[in-house]
Amino acid sequence: MKKLIVANWKMNPSSLKEAKEIFKKINNTAARLKRVETVVCPPYVYLPMVNNASSKIMLGAQDVSCFENGAHTGDISASMLKNMGAKYVIIGHSERRYPKVGLGETDELINKKIKISLKNGLKIVFCIGEKTRDDDGKYLGIIKTQMDEGLRGISKKDFRNIIFAYEPIWAIGIEAKSSDTPEATSRVAIFIKRMLSHFLGNDEAKKTMILYGGSVNVKNAEPFLKNGGVNGLLVGRESLNPENFIKILKTAEDI
Repeated sequence: MKKLIVANWKMNPSSLKEAKEIFKKINNTAARLKRVETVVCPPYVYLPMVNNASSKIMLGAQDVSCFENGAHTGDISASMLKNMGAKYVIIGHSERRYPKVGLGETDELINKKIKISLKNGLKIVFCIGEKTRDDDGKYLGIIKTQMDEGLRGISKKDFRNIIFAYEPIWAIGIEAKSSDTPEATSRVAIFIKRMLSHFLGNDEAKKTMILYGGSVNVKNAEPFLKNGGVNGLLVGRESLNPENFIKILKTAEDI
C-alpha cells in the first residue's frame, strides 16, 4: 500500500502565481516517487489553474456543499469539484467542525457531504478528532460518535473511497500547549480499525487508510509514519513551504 500525503493549503497562498510555483516544485518531486501518492488541496479558485494533465499530483478540495445544485449562495457542489479536476475532498476538518475554532458543522451535515461526494465519485478525507485528551479514554467516545454519525447510511462498498484523518485538535496550531505522540496516535488508529471491523470485517478494516493530521512538520513526519500506525499524513501549513513538504514526501518514500 502506497503512503498517502495530503497537502491542505487552507486559505493560502494569496496569489495564483505563488500557488503555481509551489505546485510546480512539489510536482517535480512527486513525479519521481514510487511508493507515495501526493494530493494537494488548494483553495477552490486555484483548482482549475493548477490542474495539469501531465501532473503526478492528485487534486483535492478543502470542503464541499451538502447540496447537489440550486439556490445556495457561495456553495461549491461535488460535481463542480469533479469537473474542475478534483479527485479528493476533505470533509469534517476541525476548522469547520468545532464551534470555537471553526464553523460548527454538525455530524449530520458532514454525513450529507460525505454521501453526496461519494455519489459524485470523489474520494473522502474524513477528519475526526477530539478537542481535549483525557487519561480515561473518554476522548475515544468522541471519535466513535463522529464515526457513527458521520458514516451513517454509508454502504460497505463505499468505504474503499473513504480515508480517515485523525486530528487531535489540542495538538494543532502554533498555540498548541502540547503535542501528540506516535504511540498515542497508534492507539487511536487501532481503535478506528476496531470500530470499522464491526461493520466491514477485519480484512476490509485493515485495508482502510488512516492519516495523521496534528501539526505535521519535517521533524515529526518520520516518527508518525514509522510508529503512529498510520498510512500517511494530512499536512497543513508545512505544505506551503515546498522545500519542507518535499522533505516529507521523500521521508514517506523511504519508509
